[in-house]
Amino acid sequence: MQGAAAEALDAFATWLRAERHASPHTRRAYLADVRQCLAALPRDTADVALDAVRAPELRHWLRTLDGAGTERTSIARKLSAVRAFFRFCVRTGRLAVDPTVGIATPRTRRRLPVHLGLDDMDRLLATPRADTRLGLRDRAIVELLYSSGLRVSELCGLDWTEVDEGAATVRVLGKGRKERIVPVGRPALAALAAYRAALAAQDGGARGGAVFRNARGGRLTTRSVARLVGRHVAASGAATPASPHALRHTFATHLLGGGADLRAIQEMLGHASLSTTQRYTHVDLKRLMEAYDRAHPRA
Repeated sequence: MQGAAAEALDAFATWLRAERHASPHTRRAYLADVRQCLAALPRDTADVALDAVRAPELRHWLRTLDGAGTERTSIARKLSAVRAFFRFCVRTGRLAVDPTVGIATPRTRRRLPVHLGLDDMDRLLATPRADTRLGLRDRAIVELLYSSGLRVSELCGLDWTEVDEGAATVRVLGKGRKERIVPVGRPALAALAAYRAALAAQDGGARGGAVFRNARGGRLTTRSVARLVGRHVAASGAATPASPHALRHTFATHLLGGGADLRAIQEMLGHASLSTTQRYTHVDLKRLMEAYDRAHPRA
């Protein structure tokens, strides 16, 4: 891709990184979606004329995706990226009119968050070995994900200086580089302390730097954490396959089931909007309906 479109995409990428503080994964996804859209327009894609893009062409692209069997959630995400790009072009004077105005986001079926029950969670927490450094690390990872509801990226970015054992909190940098303080339960603190002692006994390197490290001493990646969590979930015999994000869902669901305030859960999860947190009320409602069906004689 060349010309005005290529220049606009480069500027958009810079804006996503410098202004929106988007993660590398988000930037790659947004740029790939915009490139896919521009390449699908019925003109020479070597030099797309942005001011010639019209809403009917974008709607045709969306219908093509739908006809090819693309998930509605994926279509909605792609439209969100394209919408952000054209809004950026209008704000920066590259376009006078936003062609995405009036294009409706495809309706998606809201799925209930995947989460583990209390028994499955108890078995998972006891699965990592407690007699090896990597086992202690894995136990601390699972405990912290469940105890504090961290995103996996937040867990991987955590440094020892951000763990306050006295206050029983961790300081994390969330989406949009927004910082928040999250409480940590006693079992998770104990697991972190045991893991830290194992690190210190090995190389004395537990005073600072990354909390969760691989076998070579480098910071764990999100993919590595996903793999090890999946491995321990399978070993625990849990009925539901679960990812690190499912442990975040489990954290919120169990808090809500225990009577926690929805606003407090929103703050701990780092959600910008309460509507994002409210999906957990549907999970709790499902549990209530199941209890009603089991117990009420006229259900």
